[in-house]
Amino acid sequence: MVAELDSRSRVVVQALTSRSGFTGADLLLPLPSHGAFCRATDPDTFIYMNFMKSHCCYDAIPTSSKLVIFDTTLQVKKAFFALVANGVRAAPLWDNKLKCFVQIYELEEHKIETWREIYLQYHINRLISITPDCSLFDAIYSLLKNKIHRLPIIDPASGNVLHILTHKRILKFLHIFGSMIPKPRFLQKRINEVAIGTFREIATVQESASVYDALTIFVERRVSALPVVNEQGKVVALYSRFDVINLAAQKNYNNLDMTVREAISSRACCVEGVLKCYPYETLETIIDRIAKAEVHRLVLVDSGDVVRGIVSLSDLLQALVLTPAAPVLPSAFKSLKICVRDHTFNNEANKMDVDGLKETIKGQ
Repeated sequence: MVAELDSRSRVVVQALTSRSGFTGADLLLPLPSHGAFCRATDPDTFIYMNFMKSHCCYDAIPTSSKLVIFDTTLQVKKAFFALVANGVRAAPLWDNKLKCFVQIYELEEHKIETWREIYLQYHINRLISITPDCSLFDAIYSLLKNKIHRLPIIDPASGNVLHILTHKRILKFLHIFGSMIPKPRFLQKRINEVAIGTFREIATVQESASVYDALTIFVERRVSALPVVNEQGKVVALYSRFDVINLAAQKNYNNLDMTVREAISSRACCVEGVLKCYPYETLETIIDRIAKAEVHRLVLVDSGDVVRGIVSLSDLLQALVLTPAAPVLPSAFKSLKICVRDHTFNNEANKMDVDGLKETIKGQ
């Protein structure tokens, strides 16, 4: 559908309806049901890669969903609270002069107080998008290669954004409909056997540390969430960049010296909590847990609840879908329809720094 922007508010909330449902016949792939994980000679290795190649991005669009769109002339403060009010974390930016979408505004990634200023400077950068008929394999490759969290699906005929595709949505699609294809035996391997995730130099924050300290770690370690540990080193919570942004939504931005424990207890909305997994648990169990909980990551802990690693959505998609395709990646993407628009933000200008985040929170 074509979304018309309100000239007064310059915000539109677009309801989307899928053009078709899923059919079982579309999902029954002629793949073997035995083999070992990550061995090129074993057919099981390629089951999920082939599944993603056989389905297009349109297949993963929900039957109905909400999409918030901003005009680039909208006041930053209004944009911020419009996202919060609608319960979404990102919105495509529409340039009425260029008559196209030029960027994605994300709460967690941008220095909000300089968003409009950066845009108006027209520094060169890319809006990375994808078309509805591209495969989900293409989408995963684009998300991971470009290290982005959101990939807009844009209809090339109308120029409309149909949906914003995420790692979470793709894994949920696989989790729901993957049961209709043969189950690879490597799913029964323990997570410590397949070594999927990050297991070294895990960034954590003490629950007694200040929010400002947490911001410093976010910037220095370039992570989006931190396991919160107590004095015994046991994980007790998860603190994310989005939690920091919520301080502005709560108008609780004058005290960045509050402890992480206090910030977590003052959360005004339901946010991603800490979900754990253990080295002895199977890959299937972990995929099932992260998909059902609709979280971005699990914290790997030992028997004493001490942090030993992080298993994220991107880790899982990389291992299940992209790693098996490594030998054929160069030729596989010669015809990849990844759309690029070269007329907006500069990455360096958008990098989050501690002082910028502090001003972001106080500026709302």
